[in-house]
Amino acid sequence: MTNVFYFKINLNKFGEMKLQAERENKTFRNAVIAYLVGTLIMFGGLFYLNGILKKKVENRRKFLTTTEAQLKQFQASEEYLSMVDVDRLAQTFNNRIFWAKKLVALSDEITHSLAVRKFTYSNGVLTLNGITPVDNNVKELDLINDFIQRLLANPEISNDFPQIKSGLITKQLAKDTAILEFVIECYSREASESRRSGQ
Repeated sequence: MTNVFYFKINLNKFGEMKLQAERENKTFRNAVIAYLVGTLIMFGGLFYLNGILKKKVENRRKFLTTTEAQLKQFQASEEYLSMVDVDRLAQTFNNRIFWAKKLVALSDEITHSLAVRKFTYSNGVLTLNGITPVDNNVKELDLINDFIQRLLANPEISNDFPQIKSGLITKQLAKDTAILEFVIECYSREASESRRSGQ
């Protein structure tokens, strides 16, 4: 008797393995294609955005260059003064105070019987701080009022300071000498108008 060997081959299992391998290959191929297509779309989008941004930057550069050229032209040209600019220039010219002439006029009005120790100018008010010796034969208040009247009579001072008034007056004793300290306030036109409107 001869021994017969039987081999049982399951053809369905081999076919299933082949189908599974084909499915895996197809899935891998589809994944690679999707990745490549996605990468191409992403790079295409980046190139598109880069192109748009380059155009914007170039447009901004052109605009900046044009604006700078116009500014240089405006700065160099006298034709571009507006009425507001002209009014401001006129107001600046009309409201300025020529201090050298004022100081000369002030020194002309100061007599030997009084002295101005300090003067300040702030917010349109010229403040003169002065002293005068106390003398029994002289009325110091009359001396200060005469000084104010001389300042008002001098057009070099009164044109810019139409209102001049006496301020604080105090009596001091300095090195056995009695002195009278006084303050005179000279108001410019603007300061006078603001004081009137404030009252």
